[in-house]
Amino acid sequence: ETGEDLVSDLREALDACSSTVVVTQSRSQQTADVVLLGAGAIGRELLTQVRERDAGSLAVKVCAVVDRSGFVFDKNGLAAERLASITASKAAGVPLSAGGHQAAPAESVGQLTRLGLTRPILVDATPAETSDLLELSLARGFDLVLANKVPLSGEQQRVDRLNEVARSGGRSILHEATVGAGLPVLDTLRKLIEAGDRVLSIEGCPSGTLGYLFGELGRGEKFSDALHRAVQLGYTEPDPRIDLSGLDVARKALILARAIGFRGELHDVQVESLVPAALVGLPNDVFLDRVEELDGSWDRRVNEARRKGRVLRYRAHVTPGSIIVGLMPVRLTDSLGVLDGTDNQFTFTTTRYREQPLLIRGPGGGPGVAAGGV
Repeated sequence: ETGEDLVSDLREALDACSSTVVVTQSRSQQTADVVLLGAGAIGRELLTQVRERDAGSLAVKVCAVVDRSGFVFDKNGLAAERLASITASKAAGVPLSAGGHQAAPAESVGQLTRLGLTRPILVDATPAETSDLLELSLARGFDLVLANKVPLSGEQQRVDRLNEVARSGGRSILHEATVGAGLPVLDTLRKLIEAGDRVLSIEGCPSGTLGYLFGELGRGEKFSDALHRAVQLGYTEPDPRIDLSGLDVARKALILARAIGFRGELHDVQVESLVPAALVGLPNDVFLDRVEELDGSWDRRVNEARRKGRVLRYRAHVTPGSIIVGLMPVRLTDSLGVLDGTDNQFTFTTTRYREQPLLIRGPGGGPGVAAGGV
């Protein structure tokens, strides 16, 4: 056929399919009903981002918000003014039960998942072990979106169970924000694998908190001052020792490793903790009061690295068979050495990207980018 004939045939085929295309677009434009589990820094920022978006450009409505005390709910979607009020109240420490229904999280999710919502999505923005609640939601027809790393870095058997419940019910579990906040890390990894590539290793700095901390130390800041500022800016976990112990990075590394075939547990990750044993068991406020005790030792470590033309970075190295997480000195000219602020970096070495690995880099810390990832 000539080029003109091919164009004519394609035009006829598209005309024949036009009704199907219209139906598909109609389904994709249906509004999804969202239940938000957790109204901490990321959850509140998510509510703000949803509220500030043009109503016609975001096909979701937040129908419920759940915290440890209870929940607020409106099947028609919580109005923008209500979302603003919830955000302000939670930031001030007021529990949701004060203006809503009092219930434990399991009871709240149990009630909300029985209400026949439209295209329901449960967003988990907590830092808690929520596997039971997630499984219940999947079984009742919810899709899941996670910023919470804990369930996906838990026991392999529980993670397998969640994925199986999702598959059997035709549900999705999306969790881009668990690694790299808003960076397309897991999406890129998925596309590489779907295209038939094999990931040999992943290396990088996946903690915006520790990236910010060591960047400040490299500029001469005291360890305690840098840590307190990171807490104030919302870069750390509620207890910054989760970051400093390497646990947060270990969880992210385990999620990445499992995506490329690792079948181990969190205790199989080789982790270097930055928290001295004497400060491990203290209440969080006491730990923060005593963190100045660490300034001298960190000053010596930073200066020793500087004398060798290096800076300190907290790195994860992941393969299908092993995970190593810890502090290492890197050259100032290294790609890890020039990271700044809360920037994350991930380097994928694959069968197709072996000579020149694929690199993803950008902001990876703070509620704004994490909520954007959600």
